[in-house]
Amino acid sequence: MEIGVFSGLLGLMLVLGFAAARWRQPSSIHSLEEWGVGGRAFGNWTTWFLLGGSMFTAYTFVAVPALTYGVGAMGFFAIPFAILTTPLAYLLSTRIWSVAHARGYVTPAEFVRDRFGSRGLAAMVAVTGIVATMPYVAVQLIALQAVFKTLGIAGDWPLVISIAMISISTFRSGLRAPALLSIAKDVLLIWVVLSAVLIVAMSGGWGATFDAASTWFSRTPSPADGITLGGRAGEIGYVSIIVGSALSIFAYPHAITGILAAKDRATVQRNTAALPIYALALGLMGMLGFFAISKGVLPVGGDLNTVTPQMFHKLFPAWSAGVAYAALGVAALIPAAVMSISAANLFTRSIYKEYLRPEATPREEARVSRWASLVVKFGAVLFILFVNPQYSAELQLIGGAVVLQTIPAVFIGLMTRWFHRYALAAGLIVGLGFSIGLLYRIPDYAVTGLPVPGSHFGGASWPLANWGFPTTATVYVGVLALALNLAIVVVGSLVLQLVGVRGGSDDIEAADFQADSDDPTLKRLDGLLDGLPSQPVGAHEAGAFGYAPAVDSAGRVLPSASAAVRRRATMR
Repeated sequence: MEIGVFSGLLGLMLVLGFAAARWRQPSSIHSLEEWGVGGRAFGNWTTWFLLGGSMFTAYTFVAVPALTYGVGAMGFFAIPFAILTTPLAYLLSTRIWSVAHARGYVTPAEFVRDRFGSRGLAAMVAVTGIVATMPYVAVQLIALQAVFKTLGIAGDWPLVISIAMISISTFRSGLRAPALLSIAKDVLLIWVVLSAVLIVAMSGGWGATFDAASTWFSRTPSPADGITLGGRAGEIGYVSIIVGSALSIFAYPHAITGILAAKDRATVQRNTAALPIYALALGLMGMLGFFAISKGVLPVGGDLNTVTPQMFHKLFPAWSAGVAYAALGVAALIPAAVMSISAANLFTRSIYKEYLRPEATPREEARVSRWASLVVKFGAVLFILFVNPQYSAELQLIGGAVVLQTIPAVFIGLMTRWFHRYALAAGLIVGLGFSIGLLYRIPDYAVTGLPVPGSHFGGASWPLANWGFPTTATVYVGVLALALNLAIVVVGSLVLQLVGVRGGSDDIEAADFQADSDDPTLKRLDGLLDGLPSQPVGAHEAGAFGYAPAVDSAGRVLPSASAAVRRRATMR
């Protein structure tokens, strides 16, 4: 029954993914405007589901409960960081949306190129984003693998088939596939959350759950676990992970892709302001790790990532467990699809078109991105094979430590042009080298709390005792590397400006950061959910497809056109 319901629902989701190519079908999906960012025309509901589907992923449903099950209170860092992320996203997301809308960007690396006048820095940001995305995709695949293990389906072939199917649907439909599937995913999510609340209420409530978890952790050999953080040392590591994760989550390319697909600034603002609603579900899923302890749930083969699906298997009716498995499966496949699309866009725009084929047509760009997205998905499998930390949540933290190094160029660059391009490049290189070096030196730890000899990339928290400090505290590697990165950028920029080294030109105008969708030629894809009519192709595609902005009888661009459209009309 479980396998049948799970397979049926997952199959239905994949059919929706294929059908997404015809959802409000555009005149041509063979461009990054359409394939990679959905025509930049997703409305309020579509953007809400897409952002939730790509940001609150299988990491939420599998990795966080596994972490609270294994280490206790430290696993709850995901809740405050998700809440702290919202005001940062609210302030910065509209600026990146506006400048991308005005200038036709589909990646943050293109913004860096024009902001600091450096193709090389843009390529470095693109490569960093691609590398950081790989372990995050691997988190999703590990969650799907955990479902298969719980169902008793052995081997890697089910995972490979699932990846192949979602790859085919995104290859065909682009961002429309995960956008449409995100709606169905949230319907399943509501069922899982309500079911979990009912099961907990019928099993003694949260008081009994926390009492049982406290007793369990008091008997474990590791001194670092428990339902509290265990003093000042634990608090330092907890806060550093929160800060680093809050800064990194919207620095990931797939988060920016979801923002760029929105139809206007108001849509971006509404959805970033409402994202803490998802944090309620995230907090509940985190507590389910304690609930699994209280009910004596044991992971399959010692794999802690199977804790959540095992709990469904043990406590839910078979048909309901099948629905829950489908929710986990879709929650893994949707973000994997969005992440692979965003990484592919980075490769196409900032590496392929910039260095290999400057004359590439929009159709060629879309074709290259399609194939690059396949490479990203299957490349993430290598992380599963060669990087095997004790908790899958650590993979996301490893990726976060890498992508954090793009913060000075991308997000601080949205606010100021003061940094020098050479200093930014130096800071990025040193930050990446420093973070990867520390991550390599962190081993896996056995259940006894002792390090496993010869292991690497076992986590993302650096023990300060390794530098001679008399403490058991740890600090998130990403925060340490970002601090070093910023120090180099600030000092380097000051020195380079004092000695008169010329920086790159800033091609972005102040009006670009406030541009909105007031262009009457902007195409709308959101009619299905928001009831708005379909329009011709947007102005940012005009240069590629030969469309002109709206003009009056005298040939003048209408006042409602955006700043970028007015400039292009003047250039014509």
